[in-house]
Amino acid sequence: MSETKEAFFVNNPETGTIGVIGLGNMGLGMARTLLRDGFSVIGFDLSAERQAEAALAGATIVASVSELYAACKTVILSLPTANHVRMVLTGDAGLTSCDIDGRLVIDTTTSEPDVTREIDGVLRGLGHILIDAPVSGGPAGANSGQLTMMVGGDDADVARAMPVLETLGGKITHVGPVGAGHAVKIVNNMLVASHLLTMSEAVRLGNAAGVTTENLIAALNAGSGRSAISEVNYPKWVMNGAFDSGFTMGLMRKDVRLAMALARDKAVALPVCELAGQIWAASAELLADDADFNRITECDPTHAGVKS
Repeated sequence: MSETKEAFFVNNPETGTIGVIGLGNMGLGMARTLLRDGFSVIGFDLSAERQAEAALAGATIVASVSELYAACKTVILSLPTANHVRMVLTGDAGLTSCDIDGRLVIDTTTSEPDVTREIDGVLRGLGHILIDAPVSGGPAGANSGQLTMMVGGDDADVARAMPVLETLGGKITHVGPVGAGHAVKIVNNMLVASHLLTMSEAVRLGNAAGVTTENLIAALNAGSGRSAISEVNYPKWVMNGAFDSGFTMGLMRKDVRLAMALARDKAVALPVCELAGQIWAASAELLADDADFNRITECDPTHAGVKS
């Protein structure tokens, strides 16, 4: 453990116990990383299987979120949607129903900026602090403590959360006030979704012109056309046929829908990304929600279902 974290535990002993609500692929990985770095972890998840895996890693499992809130000054959320976040924070059995002093909530969910700001207003009225810190890097990053984190919150609140964030993230960027982290994550995933489509088209064009995928990728990665998709996704999950990134078609389709909804709400025209959104939506007819999201590169463009 670093000297910074040791001092943190000495000065804030109650914060050495972290609650994790949502023990899916990402939440469980973060719980393991926190445990490995010297934190105690109390976890909650509706899945008995996930509870068992977290307990095996060393976490203490509780039967309700209210029990978790009572035991933890700092709580991490890793949930599917903004509605799940709203439920565990402001629902009937959520944080706002608990008669406890202020808690620090770190929401790593890919959520909706305006919903996050709304919840923040409610929590602050009760003395709680919310920062949004959605993550990129997949289960591997969660398990290794090398996530990329896009953080929204007041400077002082982010500084308070930093010992926890530094355990989980290899790259941490404070992007603005509450809600800004979720906005950046939506933009990031919109770009990833679009880049996967443009990269698959680039490969088809290169192949048709007589260039192997391997040679094309090597050349692009040495040039200005490179991206994380060409540098990471294609070599690691696409070209070798692995398709085991841990992130699904269903999750990416959800994130693309969030991006399109945000654009409509803010009256921002995104013609290129809107086309990408149509292709991702139409892919539901070809690829199940549980398929790896990199399989979008295998979709036949003649069956993309794009509106004319």
